[in-house]
Amino acid sequence: MPVPEFQECFLPFLKIIGDNKLHKASDIKETLAEHFQLTEAEKNERLKSGGKRFGNNVDWVRSYFKRVSVIETPEKGYVKITKRGLDILKEKPDSIDIKYLKRFSEYIVSGKKNENENAAIDGDEKAAAPEEVIDENYEILRQALADELLSQIHAKKSDFFERLVVKLLVRMGYGGSMEDAGKAVGQSGDGGIDGIIKEDKLGLDVVYLQAKRWKDSSIGRPEIQKFVGALAGHGAKKGVFITTSTFTEDARKYQPHNDTKIVLIDGTELMQLMIDYNLGVTTVASYEIKRMDYDFFEEE
Repeated sequence: MPVPEFQECFLPFLKIIGDNKLHKASDIKETLAEHFQLTEAEKNERLKSGGKRFGNNVDWVRSYFKRVSVIETPEKGYVKITKRGLDILKEKPDSIDIKYLKRFSEYIVSGKKNENENAAIDGDEKAAAPEEVIDENYEILRQALADELLSQIHAKKSDFFERLVVKLLVRMGYGGSMEDAGKAVGQSGDGGIDGIIKEDKLGLDVVYLQAKRWKDSSIGRPEIQKFVGALAGHGAKKGVFITTSTFTEDARKYQPHNDTKIVLIDGTELMQLMIDYNLGVTTVASYEIKRMDYDFFEEE
């Protein structure tokens, strides 16, 4: 099953500590993971910010409960339910979410941040944990940027795209500088090769490039076979085929009979690589997100 949203963990968390005993925080996470029948992969799934999604969600549950005095931490690394928490369980709610917790006066704190938070939650009973919201909006911005990059590439001439793929591979660490690492070919009689780049700074081997700035059609197996033939004509064994469109399933399954190695990069992956390696984009803002490190305070 997918990792539960942090608000789905509220009630199970409270029930686990409902015996009014001290519970080790790390044990609560494990018990919750068992409750949701999470696999090891699901327990270790990570956010873009680097933290584990499930552990992060449980930490947010703990934070919200502490905020409204539903739990207390009488000993380092341990959690205990309060009278308020026991009273909530006596009500036998079907679920607990942030709206439910907003009944308690401690939840409403003055300040613009909390006004914005409350407004967002009012419109979404299944609001994600704050870090997940950041992740989701980051992906929206990233996809919008990728779409804009692709549009700009299609507006340029084909030789621009051929130079672009060489520049990208240089940014990725192939061959060192543009001056000595690679060159765009893209001329008639080039044997189907659009670029050549050194695989390493010493030029011990080279990688041949094919760049197809297609928009409405997918790259099929015949195009890949022609590229393999062009490589053979140059005595080459390594090639990268890059397109702004997509590859058919048949193209992706194609394997040359010899030891030629072909890497396929479609438009989606190309845009992500350009963003990751800062080609054609610039950073306008950078934020460092920090949160409580409960493990630090639980160390003996």
